[in-house]
Amino acid sequence: MNMKQAQPNLLFIMSDDHASHAMSCYGSRINETPNIDRIAHEGMRFDNCFCTNSICSPSRAAILSGTYNHLNGVKSIHDRFDGRQPNVAKMLKANGYQTAIIGKWHLGHGQEADPTGFDHWSVVPDQGEYHDPMFLEMGEPKRFKGYVTDLITDFSLNWLEQRDDTQPFMLMCHHKAPHRPWEPAEKYKDLYEDIDIPEPATFYDDYETRSQAAKEAKMRIDRDLKDEEDLKGLPPEDLSPVEQKRWRYQRYIKDYLRCVASIDESVGRLLDYLEAEGLAENTLVIYTSDQGFFLGDHGWYDKRFMYEESLRMPFVVRYPAMIQPGSITSSMALNVDFPCTFLDLAGIDIPEDMQGVSLRKILEGETPENWRTSMYYRYWMHLDKHHEVYSHYGIRTERYKLIYYYAEALGTTGSVEENRPPEWELFDLHEDPYELNNVYGQEKYRDITVKLKQELRQLQLQVLDEPVEEIG
Repeated sequence: MNMKQAQPNLLFIMSDDHASHAMSCYGSRINETPNIDRIAHEGMRFDNCFCTNSICSPSRAAILSGTYNHLNGVKSIHDRFDGRQPNVAKMLKANGYQTAIIGKWHLGHGQEADPTGFDHWSVVPDQGEYHDPMFLEMGEPKRFKGYVTDLITDFSLNWLEQRDDTQPFMLMCHHKAPHRPWEPAEKYKDLYEDIDIPEPATFYDDYETRSQAAKEAKMRIDRDLKDEEDLKGLPPEDLSPVEQKRWRYQRYIKDYLRCVASIDESVGRLLDYLEAEGLAENTLVIYTSDQGFFLGDHGWYDKRFMYEESLRMPFVVRYPAMIQPGSITSSMALNVDFPCTFLDLAGIDIPEDMQGVSLRKILEGETPENWRTSMYYRYWMHLDKHHEVYSHYGIRTERYKLIYYYAEALGTTGSVEENRPPEWELFDLHEDPYELNNVYGQEKYRDITVKLKQELRQLQLQVLDEPVEEIG
């Protein structure tokens, strides 16, 4: 590979809460995403990319640092990312890259929490606003007229136009959408108006075999969406409970998909720019989201759980200098791998304390023999006021998923909360891909359960995390 190819430009496009099953390149039954599909069709689609903690700030911290949340200090949405620690932008900048982040940051602001390592940053405070949003531009608050997705795209294109074209660049274009409360742009407000969006296969899940954590989570379509904020109106009074649930789903999912339509348009604008400027061949383009999302799956919205729809991240990559068009991989990738991959492709040594692995060989079409076949997950925000999901950790292998809800109260270290006994869930993903049947404790799965617990402990040791208690 020549030097030009050894230092590619990096365009990292990340949305917030965009589930892979709302992308046509992943076989969506509910919408089309032709521009995101361009990246997949002209590059590689990862079918098993997972986050290590399915919540916004922790995933973003993992992507910047290449470390798990117990080490980078961002276990919840309430934690700030300490900008004094190493991050991938700093490393690229120190090796000749121009760096910028535009859009959603969500890792805190002020002393030691503003973005570091970026030549330019313009980010929305906290979650940001959909319409006429405020941005913090190099720390200075500025309000702009317009729709947030369009503005983030405009500002990204402006930065690309003004950059020094003698240097490689890394641009992190981070969209607010399609995060709750799902406010679409005016141009898409009537999209899907005259059709019914198909309901997911698990829409009427009754959680019969599963944990109290699943039964008690406050993220149900039929109960927990807010009429005015989320649904933008009250359901008709004469609906039965089932009809009302269906009505609520249609109101929710259509606005969600309308927000996605703006994201897809944005991706198209950025891809068109690269091609018009002759940059497409030597630019690594990634589209991803900070985690997955429940789109009515299990009757839910939101994320947090280790179930597939929440755990799985979309991840499509185009780099014509390396990737064969139309490639698909089932090799397991994690969000902590992203910065390691950026550094490797830029010819920069990966620090030993980064916990991810470069995806370079996979992008070249070859999965190394010793590649991971399991991953470790941990969600820390026990009974957070937003959705009251129990804290848990677990392991996902190529076939099985073992989850331990350890019921740790926020602010404690190692204690199990009274009256909330720990619970296990085990899913055989070959036999039960929708994760409806918890088989933990069944004799048929006794031996594999023992092995999974042993492997879970080994993964905890490997990533330097401590269990709440000894795994029995």
